[in-house]
Amino acid sequence: MNPAASAPRRARVRAPELIGKGGWLNTGDTSYTLADLRGRIVILDFWTFCCINCLHVLDELRELEEKHRDTVVIIGVHSPKFVHEAEHQAVVDAVERYEVHHPVLDDPELATWKQYAVRAWPTLVVIDPEGYIVAQHAGEGHAHAIARLVEELEAEHEAKGTLRRGDGPYVAPAPVATDLRFPGKALVLPSGNVLVSDSTRHQLVELAADGESVVRRIGGGERGFGPDAFSEPQGLALLPDGRVVVADTVNHALRVFDPATGAVETVAGTGRQWWQGSPTAGPAREVDLSSPWDVAWWGGKVWIAMAGVHQLWTWDPETDTVGVAAGTTNEGLVDGPVAEAWFAQPSGLAAAGDRLWIADSETSALRWVEAAADGGYVIRTAVGSGLFDFGHRDGAADQALLQHPLGVTALPDGSVAVCDTYNHALRRYDPATGEVSTLATDLREPSDAVLVGDDILVVESARHRLTRLRLPEEAVRVESVAHRTQRAATEVAPGTLRLDVVFRAPSGQKLDERYGPSTRLQVSSTPPELLAEGAGQGTDLFRDLVLADGITEGVLHVSAMAASCDDDPENEYPACHMHQQDWGVPVRVLPGGVARLPLVLAGLDA
Repeated sequence: MNPAASAPRRARVRAPELIGKGGWLNTGDTSYTLADLRGRIVILDFWTFCCINCLHVLDELRELEEKHRDTVVIIGVHSPKFVHEAEHQAVVDAVERYEVHHPVLDDPELATWKQYAVRAWPTLVVIDPEGYIVAQHAGEGHAHAIARLVEELEAEHEAKGTLRRGDGPYVAPAPVATDLRFPGKALVLPSGNVLVSDSTRHQLVELAADGESVVRRIGGGERGFGPDAFSEPQGLALLPDGRVVVADTVNHALRVFDPATGAVETVAGTGRQWWQGSPTAGPAREVDLSSPWDVAWWGGKVWIAMAGVHQLWTWDPETDTVGVAAGTTNEGLVDGPVAEAWFAQPSGLAAAGDRLWIADSETSALRWVEAAADGGYVIRTAVGSGLFDFGHRDGAADQALLQHPLGVTALPDGSVAVCDTYNHALRRYDPATGEVSTLATDLREPSDAVLVGDDILVVESARHRLTRLRLPEEAVRVESVAHRTQRAATEVAPGTLRLDVVFRAPSGQKLDERYGPSTRLQVSSTPPELLAEGAGQGTDLFRDLVLADGITEGVLHVSAMAASCDDDPENEYPACHMHQQDWGVPVRVLPGGVARLPLVLAGLDA
């Protein structure tokens, strides 16, 4: 049979040109147009380097990228959320930091993002060898569907004579020799030496007390999950027995390193990423985790900043169990009892007496956990207001602004130092006065800091070093700057807004209805008063939202999930897959705005 004749009919939408003011990376200084790539299957990955879901997708695509290297060209279209992410050098750094081995178009003004009507990070768009869009997927969990589509496109266009095989446009940058390469977190060992997670080199590095001289390296330096391997490790915490807990981020696991023997063992996680519906508590090595970014010993347990699912978890060494401690997996900033709180990529933890401080990166917030009157815990916010407001502003905490902080450090006077990563600054919050100040500037993506005597040792991640600062008695004064994301708000009409989440099961699959509804939709808003009707959870992927009178702008929070399985009646145990995405959609209510909001989870909006 002719493969082209049996190929499924697809919509024919011509792909817009690729435009990016920042130019191309990983191509040896060559710029490309879609015409240059004709004959290849092109996958556009719209990403931004602050986004944990985008980093998950980079990892999901690695196998497909290697297997189909002669027919597929993956192009990362870097589309910034934060002001810092629009800096070209920051994109260059991120491409190396996360081992992106394909061309990247730096699009600081979101020109290509707008041309493709993208609404979420990450979004994947598949373009066939003739230059037409054939699929769009938002969120994670689509690699299997895209792999199946790639095989269909290869067969179809091989038969038509429109497939061109050969080497792709990727050109690896020259390696740079430094002792550390994008280090993540640091810890002072009982010996006085400093242990650093050397994230991009997949190692731990022990430095002498000077913070510079290398004593030893732990891990072979290649991405892996064995006794001598890590995958982009981040957070470090000292256990009471002198061993060190390591957040082995891309392995979705906790490891323990014994400085006395050099041994490394896995104490929590399976190596697989947690998905909705997976267990949220149980024996530590039987429960999946999701991108643990930092760890801290507090209250007799190891607390985990579980960035991948916007939660805090704990590992209890006594019972050898893990479980959710706070957060709903919804992304945003909501305080209150731990079971109701929302986080957005918590990435830094610091224990300080009766408080556990949190750097909540995507809300540019400093938050904390403390005991509640009922015997549980409660979440509070010191600095920060939501997903889309950020900047560099000192003063009263309720007006102060941060920009994607990754680290937090308890100071001896009861205040807190914040590694204000995208502002390249070290900030300070004083609970006694409620004031935020700036301790130091001209750092480069600081991601953690540790106290060494009267000094503070800052991990300057993008300068590949630890920098020693004297803790100043007075704060540095900087000019106040406030930002909102460059992402344009969607103009919607007053009254009823039809929300449609577009999902079409991948080729060869069907919705998994064996155990009830296979889809889920949850909707809320900031402020909550924006929605007069339509908030809450349901199983349909469409809903009529009623916008309240008098509120002219806000953010719609939409979380969608769909489960699909192989459509083969002969297979008793079909392979099943989860597709999920969270959208934060800024909206502005105006007469003449749209009455329908389509969000593509998988497929094309008809």
